[in-house]
Amino acid sequence: MDRNDAAAKLEQELRRGVVVLAVLSKLRRSEYGYSLRQALADKGMPIEEGTLYPLLRRLEDQGLLTSEWRIEDGPPRRYYTLSGDGRALLKSLSGTWRELVDTANRLLE
Repeated sequence: MDRNDAAAKLEQELRRGVVVLAVLSKLRRSEYGYSLRQALADKGMPIEEGTLYPLLRRLEDQGLLTSEWRIEDGPPRRYYTLSGDGRALLKSLSGTWRELVDTANRLLE
């Protein structure tokens, strides 16, 4: 494995670790899949459909999201939002994330 491949794999691992936090952070208000992808990409966190949709289903199965079908100006869309458990997890993960970032910043100085 060359250096570029190794770096790309390590960067992918770093991103994979924050995808759940990123998705939860954007579902404080209802979003459908495409609008969620756009909102994340606009903030610098592009996510492939093949990653996002299975993640949304898994988070809903875990009771962290609720969803409903809506028809608004176009085809039916499934809208997702945080459940009570999802809001609690977001709060917890946000605190953990901030502590990790602070620690990493101290280590990188």
